[in-house]
Amino acid sequence: MEREGRSGRDLAANAAALVFAACFAALSGPNLELPDDLGARTREIEQIIGGLGCAALLLRRRRPFALAVVLLLLGNVTHYLTGPVLVAVFTVAAARPAKQTAWIAAIAFAPLIPFLVRFAEAAPDRRAQALVYFALVLSAIGWGLWRRSRRLLLASLRERAELAEAGAELRAERARQEARKEIAREMHDVLGHRLSLLSLYAGALQYNEAASREEVARASGLIADNARLALTDLREVIGVLRAGPGTDERPQPCLDDLPRLVAEERAAGGRITLTVPEQGAVPASVGRAAYRIVQETLTNARKHAPGTAVEVAVSGGPGRGLAIQVANPLPPGTMTHEGHGLLGLVERARLAGGDLTAGPRGDVFQVSARLPWPEAAREPEPGTALEEEQKATPEEAR
Repeated sequence: MEREGRSGRDLAANAAALVFAACFAALSGPNLELPDDLGARTREIEQIIGGLGCAALLLRRRRPFALAVVLLLLGNVTHYLTGPVLVAVFTVAAARPAKQTAWIAAIAFAPLIPFLVRFAEAAPDRRAQALVYFALVLSAIGWGLWRRSRRLLLASLRERAELAEAGAELRAERARQEARKEIAREMHDVLGHRLSLLSLYAGALQYNEAASREEVARASGLIADNARLALTDLREVIGVLRAGPGTDERPQPCLDDLPRLVAEERAAGGRITLTVPEQGAVPASVGRAAYRIVQETLTNARKHAPGTAVEVAVSGGPGRGLAIQVANPLPPGTMTHEGHGLLGLVERARLAGGDLTAGPRGDVFQVSARLPWPEAAREPEPGTALEEEQKATPEEAR
């Protein structure tokens, strides 16, 4: 239990308990009739005991059970301890285990039958005083048990909320890990294909001694360009293990495949508007990321806003980056939330070196992504031998 005086709340509770016990003793004690053989001296002693009982309540947080036992036993001798007894039994019921509360209840109600027998032939007011005392003790115990159960319930709800939050974070982290693994699987074959081409053309330079200086310079430039592109691809798969057998080894989609993707959506009944100006040679990793972002966004729109018009706009260039915007009207009463699909999009954009935001803008849900497009990264020119080689499948390049 917390030590006394640790906080202002504890001080206020202690003060309220002392005031209640003192007031209860001051109001109830003088109204009790003493037998004729007991004089004023006895009343003074009882008042002193009542005052000491009120002062002993300062120990109710440190030794609640022992304090309640002592006060209950002394309460059978003097009625000036009724207030301290009520506070003590309430403290045990509210803050201690149920076993201790049961012992306190047994000690409190053990004298009930002797009291009833003793006062059976007494005046009705004496019997009423005894019954009121036991009723007050029972009420204090019941109130304490209610406070304890309420505190435990709130603690349980807080624990459940923390567990739910931790579970949501774990699911989000798993979604990000799955996105990383999916990206790594997509990149693995492309990276291996590019590295095999580097080895192929480096070997050709080594054994083609009759090549002119222009041919050597041109081939060296192509090798350097592909080395830079391979490094860009490698950054996306570092730290992620490739999946086992059965991984799809088909050529990966790129930005040029967006019209085909939109055509498939339209054939399925989607109302898609695509704006993709002439972009030039987009780096392969950027094109793959852009394609997957648009693909997942269209899937989300079809799932959560079926039948609505979707606008897809792609713009940018070397040195300026590639900007992607996908927007669709929100159906009435739609509740937006960040699902695993959006988490995967954010993770994909981040691994590509860019960023992505998604959320409602008025009555429109909008996904905005920006991917890097460095000027130095360029694909082999169309028509070159290297470009023709890159059209080969990964198995052929190996």
